[in-house]
Amino acid sequence: MIPVASPALQPVPAGAGARDALGWKRLWREAVRDPRELLALLGLEGRVPGVSEAAAAQFPLRVPRGFVARMRPGDPHDPLLRQVLPLDEELRPVAGFTLDAVGDAAARAGHGVIHKYQGRALLVATGSCAVNCRYCFRRHFPYAEETAAAGGWREAVGAIRSDDSIHEVILSGGDPLSLATPKLAELIAQLRALPQMRRLRIHTRLPVVLPERVDDEFGDWLRCLPWPVAVVVHANHAREFDDSVDAAMARLRAAGATVLNQAVLLRGVNDSVDALAALSERSFAAGVLPYYLHQLDRVAGAAHFEVSDAHALQLHAALVARLSGYLVPRLVREVAGDASKRAL
Repeated sequence: MIPVASPALQPVPAGAGARDALGWKRLWREAVRDPRELLALLGLEGRVPGVSEAAAAQFPLRVPRGFVARMRPGDPHDPLLRQVLPLDEELRPVAGFTLDAVGDAAARAGHGVIHKYQGRALLVATGSCAVNCRYCFRRHFPYAEETAAAGGWREAVGAIRSDDSIHEVILSGGDPLSLATPKLAELIAQLRALPQMRRLRIHTRLPVVLPERVDDEFGDWLRCLPWPVAVVVHANHAREFDDSVDAAMARLRAAGATVLNQAVLLRGVNDSVDALAALSERSFAAGVLPYYLHQLDRVAGAAHFEVSDAHALQLHAALVARLSGYLVPRLVREVAGDASKRAL
């Protein structure tokens, strides 16, 4: 029998009072950062082979305790655990897996600005994130040199201003919601001066891994933005959703955002029709529309997550046969130099 999670792992209740009492910044500070502590919390000491301190030193473990609470104690194959646990496999060089898997460096358009696709540009708002996903395509990104916040956003905003074909700004990172709301407001104050802007997009994992971040202050800020806003969250497995995540998604929608989910197809996490169907259905139940299912970006350290294109296409075809069309995300790959995501 799998034991119930210990009190230290219990998620914060969905009520606003509990959120305000703890605060998302405190929960961020209390994140698990030691692989040994993570395994101990789950009753898995000595039961997971290949756990690597060297991999953790190269790309540190960080995972909020509320997300740990959604993992199954006693299960070394838990799909949420697999996404965050550093393993020896990350240190194995694999041909074709590189430090810059999607060509971010070549698409640099200014300090902290990446411009790949017509009409929109990505602003690297910060290098921080509440969780370090082991498959992250920017795990080797030079954030210290390439974060838009340096210089008070001036160079980044100036680069966007100089190209009047850019109508949509995408806040990314890292995770832009790792910035405090007043800092986000500081950035938006500068973006408001761009006459060509029509839409704002926010790419974030925090509403899933640290839902307390979507607090009243953030909701008020989001509600007052002058453009239509899309918030693209990132969940890969149905069990990443719980009542606290549902509440965060509801607050995003109540503030006027369109909420979408993009997932990554990951071996050992969601590489089955049942897992992918459950993810689509659970995300939609939370008011989040499935958007993209990404083939893995071939970043160094993530090869053990890769699913073949042939298997990915079989899974996607099975999803099409099983689910209503609006529940089927687009299966895509990002290819450096392409004019858009490449559909498979």
